[in-house]
Amino acid sequence: MYVRVSSRKNKTGQVVRYLQLAHNEWDAQAGMSRTKVLYSFGREDELDRPAVQRLVTALSRLLDPAAAAALTAPADMTLTDARPMGGAYVLDGLWRRLGVDTAIRDALAGKRADATRVERILFALTANRALKPSSKLAATDWIAHDVHIDGLSDVVDEACYRAMDVLLGVEDQVARQVFHQVADLLNLEVDLLFFDTTSTYFETGEADEPAARDEHGRVQAAAEPSDAVRDSGFRSHGKSKDHRDDLPQVVVGMAVTRSGIPVRVWSWPGNYSDSALIRQVKDDMRDWSLARIVWVADRGFSSAANRRYLQRAGGHYIIGEKLRSGSAEAAAALSRQGRYAQISANLQVKEVKLDDAGDRFVICFNPDEAERDQHVREHLIARLTDKITGSDSLSATKRAELRGQISTSPGLNRFLRVTPGGLLRIDAAAVKAEARLDGKYLLRCSDPKLTPEDIALGYKQLLEVERGWRDMKSVLDLRPVYHRLEDRIRAHVLLCWLALLLVRTAETMTGRTWPAIRADLDRLHTITFTGPAGTFRQTTELTKPQRDLLAALKLGPPKKIIELTTTP
Repeated sequence: MYVRVSSRKNKTGQVVRYLQLAHNEWDAQAGMSRTKVLYSFGREDELDRPAVQRLVTALSRLLDPAAAAALTAPADMTLTDARPMGGAYVLDGLWRRLGVDTAIRDALAGKRADATRVERILFALTANRALKPSSKLAATDWIAHDVHIDGLSDVVDEACYRAMDVLLGVEDQVARQVFHQVADLLNLEVDLLFFDTTSTYFETGEADEPAARDEHGRVQAAAEPSDAVRDSGFRSHGKSKDHRDDLPQVVVGMAVTRSGIPVRVWSWPGNYSDSALIRQVKDDMRDWSLARIVWVADRGFSSAANRRYLQRAGGHYIIGEKLRSGSAEAAAALSRQGRYAQISANLQVKEVKLDDAGDRFVICFNPDEAERDQHVREHLIARLTDKITGSDSLSATKRAELRGQISTSPGLNRFLRVTPGGLLRIDAAAVKAEARLDGKYLLRCSDPKLTPEDIALGYKQLLEVERGWRDMKSVLDLRPVYHRLEDRIRAHVLLCWLALLLVRTAETMTGRTWPAIRADLDRLHTITFTGPAGTFRQTTELTKPQRDLLAALKLGPPKKIIELTTTP
């Protein structure tokens, strides 16, 4: 296909040139090639060049960005580089809008570090978690060759590690300043703060050496270990929430608003239990000038000491209560009669008043969950029945062995009864007691002003933290952690938190999931041309989905020409 030029003289004798878009077709019958005109542009001196430009641009959108740029580049220029930039551009815009860049530079004011470069490196590492999670060494290659980061063309891994060390040193100041910026931008409601923990394991069989620690789990360099639990190594064995008790782990905690925005993250040694961690969280956020706060937490934080601590300075809590704990309060709450109020299709609530309890108790009932619990229990009883059928004919030793096997399965052992004569039977009383708990969970609340509906719905929003853990582990790849030193592991968790903060902000403002947003943005490229006159880098044209995303995020379009360098 080519532009055909034909000439003819007009009535005045002037030579006029005409332009046509044509291509040659082979005529098999004639045995020769014939010219076929596809489009006539008219006289060359009357050519509508802007219209031609629009046509070329429209056709270029049908091609891969790199191929389109190569075809439309000047004849003496060579396409030397093409890389995605849309995701990094949007994350950088949100990073600046949320004031993360300013918070980092302010925290580094007066220090020896180059604040601007450190901030750019930390943004690049954060963007890497959201766009293409990898090790810090692989991230340096990604920055240099696979993405466009404004203000940072390349970086070495040693600089990444130094920037992470700096981030850990200014963690408190950055977290506080960023939170207030996010609260203003998104008009966050922070009357409820949800807190939960998870664990992340390491593919190594050896735990870290014990180290003396303070009450917040931080290393005390000048002291010697004296407490076997508190003064453990950072990577240590504990109760794994990923079902990998065989591997050392660390515990990670996160506070989230009711809209799912993560406001802060913490890290502790892997053998720390949940019960006391929320006290440190409350202390760390005490100076954030927050209004009245109701803490929402799961059953692992329901100790009396935690409840007293959360009520200091006028605070309140909504905490799940263990139904099978055997506590007198739980038993009394479940025994009270009363009608349930329907909140939604799958949630009913009933408040019960206990005479000697200062807290309020709300029983929640989920009919769908009740059916599931019943089905699971019937399946377990069927398995247990199958195991003990015919056991009466076994010797006492064999029955004892069978009982020992069943005891290793808590689900089955719960419904097993042993008669005085040593026979194995289904415990009908245990089955009946368990059936009373189908689809139910118990909440304890200290706030006298919240309605039972608010208490139930507030606790249900604790799922936002669970969603945060899922995204941090699957989308942002919290694990595997390519670090061995404690401070680097803590800094890695902070980078994952910053990435989740940007991702959640984008999702909140657009109403779309991050994978869908990222897929559209990855189609926006930077194209680099090099020629005798120099080098220039430009962006591809925005598509409608990309323009809609930028509008929803209140971000302007990227510059058309990003870089222009002339050859001396």
